[in-house]
Parts: sequence; structure tokens; C-alpha cells
Amino acid sequence: MEPGDHLFRRESGRMVATLTRIFGVHNLALAEDVVQDAFCRALEVWKFRGVPENPSAWLMTTAKNRALDVLRRERTARTFAPELGRLLESEWTLAPAVEEIFAPQAIQDDQLRMMFSCCHPRLPEEAQVALMLHILCGFSVAEVAAAFVSGHAAMEKRISRAKKVLAGSKKLFDIADSQDFAARLPSVLRALYLLFNEGYHGASPESAVRAELCREAMRLAALLRQHPLAATPATFALSALMSLHAARLPARLDSSGELRSLFDQDRSRWDAHLVEEGQKLLDLSASGPELTEYHVEASIAWVHANAPRAEDTDWGMIVSLYDKLLTIRPSPVVALNRAIAVAQREGPERGLEEIRAIANSDRLAGYPFYHAALGEFEFRAGRQDAAREHFRAALALARNPTERSFLRRKSLAAAR
Repeated sequence: MEPGDHLFRRESGRMVATLTRIFGVHNLALAEDVVQDAFCRALEVWKFRGVPENPSAWLMTTAKNRALDVLRRERTARTFAPELGRLLESEWTLAPAVEEIFAPQAIQDDQLRMMFSCCHPRLPEEAQVALMLHILCGFSVAEVAAAFVSGHAAMEKRISRAKKVLAGSKKLFDIADSQDFAARLPSVLRALYLLFNEGYHGASPESAVRAELCREAMRLAALLRQHPLAATPATFALSALMSLHAARLPARLDSSGELRSLFDQDRSRWDAHLVEEGQKLLDLSASGPELTEYHVEASIAWVHANAPRAEDTDWGMIVSLYDKLLTIRPSPVVALNRAIAVAQREGPERGLEEIRAIANSDRLAGYPFYHAALGEFEFRAGRQDAAREHFRAALALARNPTERSFLRRKSLAAAR
């Protein structure tokens, strides 16, 4: 992606959120049109004058001026944000009201309002994440579709339906309402968790790792932490989990672009600053009695981050933490990860026993790393033929070239 595209994507969410605060959620399409106009204007002007010293401020000013033009031209023809009322009707108060909404703190608050609005209780989780990516992160429909391995037309319909749900609420979520805020916060955290995971080990057909999705999830989580009502132990724990996982991103692919498992990664390439940041955030998450899945997952990531080598990992602690996670949010994938940890501690036969004991394991049938784990443990137990069969099954389910290459190497190793 070119630097200009990256800038536009980064600024898009800030501008749409602020303009939606002025125009009202029912005029979301108008806010998006004004942002598109600002981007087109930038491309025209910057081509001849060069990129300004502060392109973000330039874009915001352009969007603000365009918003004033729209308000003056259409204030008798359409209704705008109901909570702004008469401020938008009088020329004396119009410009000062818009100026105030474009203040830095107001822009930040509007992004939070939009984040919470995207997590409307009537929307399924995937639609919430898709809206966040599209509206707050500036991803095109095609990019959102790629993130969810969905067809363009299907994703366009999903986003359109979700926007209609938003439009029905007439205004952005009120982040000053502590009761509603607390009720919707778990959905916001879950959406950010899913967004990060989609980047870290999602099912994209192009790449096994999409750091830009991880970065967007971390940016929105940082925004969330700055609001007093959102600075909860769960928010800090989720942020810690993101930092500790993101620290490993530089080593997930080697210099030739090959996927590396946690056991084979060059740990000298892990980002020490992010590990340190994750540790601080994890400490902050321990400020109350609440224990969430994010606390446990962050603790697992912390144990890995503090092991100089894979063989130095405290696998007993990892198994214990997975036991805890299974009581909070049981799932076949969590059970599979626990089984892998048991195998590291007690050997491949025990790992195979644990995998075969997983409840609802049929839900893992389409997951390549379920078959890869079976293949790995059969190989370690000396049963090459069984290992090859499992690795072939894993290879047939690989979701992108990086995974395919990784699993092919495993399969070839078992064939020797």
C-alpha cells in the first residue's frame, strides 16, 4: 500500500466519526461522501503543491469546511444530528459548534462513540467487526471481504444491513452514559479481540499474517484505554494480550517469508519494547477482582514471552492457565492448545490422548492445525505413516500459500 493510501485509511475513521456526530448516524453515507470529497481534493491539490507539513490537519480542515457548506446548503432540506438541535440552525452558532466538534479531544470521543455504535446489540459479532474495519479503520468493502474470506457482494450486503441498523439509532452512542457504556463494553472488547486475531492467525487466502489488522486493533484498544469508563481490568488485559502477541509478529515469518511455529521462531527478533509494554498492561489489569479470558490468554502469552527458548517454557503453568481458560470460555480450539501444551510437558502419547478427548472435536475437522498437531505427535511417537496421513489432511485444508508451504515442509519431514 502506498504511503498516501495508508494516510487516507488512518484519517478516514477519524473524519467519518466526527462528521457523523454532526450529520447524525442516519446520514452516515453523507459523512462518507464528504470524506471522499476531502481525499479527492487532497489528491488534486497535493499533486501540484506537494504534501503539506501536517497532512492530517489539512484533511480535517478540508472536511470541516465541506461540512459547513453541506449544513448551510441542506439544513432546511434534511435533518441532522438531533442532539445538536438549534446550534446547526443559526448562522451565529453553526460555525462555532462545528469548530468545537473538530477539536482534538472531541474527535477522539467521536471515534469512541462510533466504536460503541458499531457494536450495536442487534448486530452479530462478525458484522460488528466488519463495520469497525470499514468505518473506523478505513478499509474498503473488498478489503473487509478479504479479511473474512467472504465474497465482495456478500460483504457489501452485510455492511449495508449493519449500516441500516446504525441509522435506526439516529445518533452516535452516548459515551457519557455509564450504565449503557458498561453494558456494551464487553461487545467492544470482543470485537477488538476478533479483529486482532483475524490479523494474527486468520484465514486470509493471501497471507497467514496481516500486521495491519493487528495494528488497527491495538490503535482502537489504546483509544479505549484513554476513556475513564473503559479503563477497566478487562481492557488492560486485552491490550496486554495484543502487545505480547504483536511482539512475536517479526518472527512469525522468517527472512524468506516462511511461516514459523512458536517452537521454531528466532526469539531474538521478538519486539522487546512490546513485551515490556505487555507486561506493564498486564500489571495494570490486576487492579480488581475481575478475571476474564483476556487475563488468562495474556498470562499464557507472558509465560511464552519470558522463556528464552521454547524448551525453557514453563509448560506446567501453561497447562494450568489453559485449564482456567476452559472454565471461562470453553472451546475446541482452547482444548487443542491445552493438548499441545500437555504434549510438551508429558510427551506425544499424552498429547494424542488429550486431543482425542476433546469435546466437539468435529468442529476442528476443517482447521488445518488440528490435523497438523495430530501429525506432529504421531511423528514424534515414531509412527511416520500415520503422521503423513494427518499432514496430508492438514495440507488439503491450508488457507493460504504461507500455510501451504509450512505444512508441506512438515509433510516432507515425516516422509523421510
